Amino acid sequence: MTQVPADPQALFKIASIHKLYIATAVAKLVNNGSLSLDDTLADHMPELVGRIAYADQITLPMLVQHRSGIPNFTDHAEFDWFTRQTDENANLELILDEPADFPPDTRYRYSNTNYLLLGRILDKVLGYSHHQYVYREILAPLGLTYTYFTLDEVEYDDVASGYWYQYDDDLRQLGGSMIATAQDVGIFLRALNDGSLLNAEEQAIYTSIYEYEHTGWVPGYHSIARYHEDIDTVVVQFVSTTGGDIELVSNVTYNRIVRILRSQS
Repeated sequence: MTQVPADPQALFKIASIHKLYIATAVAKLVNNGSLSLDDTLADHMPELVGRIAYADQITLPMLVQHRSGIPNFTDHAEFDWFTRQTDENANLELILDEPADFPPDTRYRYSNTNYLLLGRILDKVLGYSHHQYVYREILAPLGLTYTYFTLDEVEYDDVASGYWYQYDDDLRQLGGSMIATAQDVGIFLRALNDGSLLNAEEQAIYTSIYEYEHTGWVPGYHSIARYHEDIDTVVVQFVSTTGGDIELVSNVTYNRIVRILRSQS
């Protein structure tokens, strides 16, 4: 409303970019033997057999790659993006006992439920929160001290305000996302792509299960993080408004930035 420019040093919600961090944790734990790519959802969460279709056939890579067929809880009619997300159990309950979208590994369909379940599997295998594992094994070696899992871990005023097009209220209080600076995300993404974050075996596992770039969206925040090999450049874009045609404009702007960088390289 006041057209105040976004602060490039501020913390932003990175939304689904966080999936890159979870996939990295999976690759590391597969490599050290804590997990196996042949593990099924039923192996780690037997209580979900009969409540999630094909639980005994859905493997870890299928969860990571969105090929599980498990319904997306954020698509459920009862899920409200504009209510603060504090209860993962309630989100999971939305899709329990629902039919699968498709048999495992027959199609691709993006589902946030996959990563909710992966987080729980990691917690169970580790015996403690996977957040702490990511902090210690992924962020600390890179010196990343401005990346957080929850809004409660940061000073509220350090987080960029997020807005919905033609809606005046600040949406940062909704939580529901990892939070980081653009610089932290850029350092992480470069390390993930250039092989300096993972050893050779971990890198091979990661390559077999997930992608090396991501976009993110939650109400009030849209993000893009990609490494462009031809110009050896990471470009991270955080936008603090969503709704209307903002996401379309954001993508056009991002591509324009990359073209400018290519012309200068």
